[in-house]
Amino acid sequence: MPASNSAYPNVITPARIIWQTDDTGNTVPFSKEFGDVYFSHANGLAESRYVFVNGNRLSERLASLAPYQSFTIAELGFGTGLNLLAVWQLWCELRATYPHLATARLHFITTEKHPIALNDLTQILTLWGERAPELWPMIDQLLSAYPVLIAGCHRLNFNDDNLTLDVWLGDAAASLAKLKTNSEYNSPSIDAWFLDGFAPSCNESLWASAIFTQMQRLSTTNATAATYSCAGVVKRGLQDHGFIFKKIKGFGRKREMLTAVVADQATKDLAPTKDLAPTKDQQDATEKSRHTAVIGAGISGLMTAWSLANRGIRVNLLDKVAPLAGASGNPRALLAPKMTPIHHADEHLHTIGYLYSTRLYRQLNTIAVKENSAPILEPTGALDLLTKANIDTTQIADYPNDMATTLPDKQAKQISGLQQQDLTDNLYLPQSGLVNPQALKTIVLAHPLIEFRQLAVTNIEESKTHVRIKGMDLQGHELSIDADDAVICAAYESHKLDARIFDCRKIRGQLSWFTPSAEQWAKLPKIALKYRGYCTPFTPIDGDEVMNDVCLDTSQLLLGASFVRNDISTELRGNEYDISRDKLVSAIPELDSVIPTDTSQWQGRAGVRTQTPDYHPIVGQVSGSRRVWVMSAMGAKGYAFAPICAEALVSLMTRDFAPLSTAMLARLAPNRERLQTPLDL
Repeated sequence: MPASNSAYPNVITPARIIWQTDDTGNTVPFSKEFGDVYFSHANGLAESRYVFVNGNRLSERLASLAPYQSFTIAELGFGTGLNLLAVWQLWCELRATYPHLATARLHFITTEKHPIALNDLTQILTLWGERAPELWPMIDQLLSAYPVLIAGCHRLNFNDDNLTLDVWLGDAAASLAKLKTNSEYNSPSIDAWFLDGFAPSCNESLWASAIFTQMQRLSTTNATAATYSCAGVVKRGLQDHGFIFKKIKGFGRKREMLTAVVADQATKDLAPTKDLAPTKDQQDATEKSRHTAVIGAGISGLMTAWSLANRGIRVNLLDKVAPLAGASGNPRALLAPKMTPIHHADEHLHTIGYLYSTRLYRQLNTIAVKENSAPILEPTGALDLLTKANIDTTQIADYPNDMATTLPDKQAKQISGLQQQDLTDNLYLPQSGLVNPQALKTIVLAHPLIEFRQLAVTNIEESKTHVRIKGMDLQGHELSIDADDAVICAAYESHKLDARIFDCRKIRGQLSWFTPSAEQWAKLPKIALKYRGYCTPFTPIDGDEVMNDVCLDTSQLLLGASFVRNDISTELRGNEYDISRDKLVSAIPELDSVIPTDTSQWQGRAGVRTQTPDYHPIVGQVSGSRRVWVMSAMGAKGYAFAPICAEALVSLMTRDFAPLSTAMLARLAPNRERLQTPLDL
């Protein structure tokens, strides 16, 4: 095992790759940790297809999926990603051949304790792109979305191909144990297993009893498994945990390999292919909600609608005013996490949410470019002055530099534009940036399965077969909408719509901005700064004036934000401009002479945030309901929290594995213990 710089077992140590020349003259990657090659010296791609694709009969099983059905593969040992690429390429071929697969989905869950660094992976997969050009489209997308190497789940959605990839970094048994199931017949489950760790003689932990215990817990009734290994520990592990194995001819010069099937399906495994059609339970599970009403069109509602629509579910997005009319409608949102020591990162919603949001917004930027519209995320970087932080510079050093680092004082001054401030202690976030809410809204509402309707919802009625949402339209007419499910994303008004939802704390926040003179700009911060508040330069563009009083194409300084408990007024207040100014100059005294003291010409926006006693959002099924769900209480972190929370919620709704651990889902649950007592205001 590699030596780690951390005493904590869940801190990721990247793979140490060395390159060797095989007997055919090909250069192949070799793992120093495990003393083994990553793939066959002969033909790694052919081996992946033979052992894992054919060994699990994926061509036949994927082709037989019903419309809207999801198929889940779990892999032990992501390695170079070659198995994923082989399946992905097959999946694209099948979807092009069989029209009924247009709405089916593939969920690929993989684990890796020592992931390959992006530079090494790029070198490896470039070789495969040259050998197998059909993989290039998948390789490009994978490398573009490849996650920062921090423990936990990293969800990568490739929506054009109806493929979701969950990369769980860390110990495989611990990662599998975090996957949430339930006792219902339609609980999420694994359909096929790729047992592709390094040989048992090199890596015992990936073939331990705990792994097979999780396989038994997570497998569906007709799950299969395949592995190149015929070692005794593998055969015993499968047999002792509910699988029947079979030896078949191995790949190339390898004499044998193993395939396996859940024991009570063993006889069917020998039957013709037609018996691999979905079971009744699986068929029932495909009858997922095809129409959902999302109530509230702030960032929570937009992200929920987006996740639902990308799973083929038609969405009515409802709001009494307009999309982003509430607290989510600021001219810009700063995407910058509240950091934690790295050994907590895998269960830290700020970290998980930030990493997923940056990937999503970058991905949406590519859509914006194609449509010649404004970018969703402007990557500016951010400098945290650690005025109010849960982490110090020694702990920051544990993070990969591409997520967080500490700059030397001189460089921090240069990048920030500050001259007198002592910046020895700082946190630089190179991937941080400014989210453009209006641009995000435009992309979301352009989805063909999302329809926005202005409706002031007054009542939600639930029956065994559907929910009925009643309300008043813009003309004051009563209107009702029937849907399979309803998701309440109405912030502090969620409790009014359903009293079972916790009545959260209401916090007024007023954002401020003004137009500096050229002389002032020369002395103002050049990038986003975090202190007890935050400030950032931004330049309004077309579309920003829809919801806010801004000067288009004129550089402005944005300051955020006031914090007033139990106040739901949204009128602008001059004293709160002063509060934002005071926060800034208290943290950075050199700006006192630069920021105008007369704030009467400033502009602003006030909104009401919703917060729980434990500061975690509320995400899940409303207690006692089958068809009503809730996603609310994002506090001031909606643009960081909402994307990953929406993915988790929609996974629960569609009976798929969520990208959050069982423990994290419990911390978000609407019926958690901390929400059983009324809030002490």
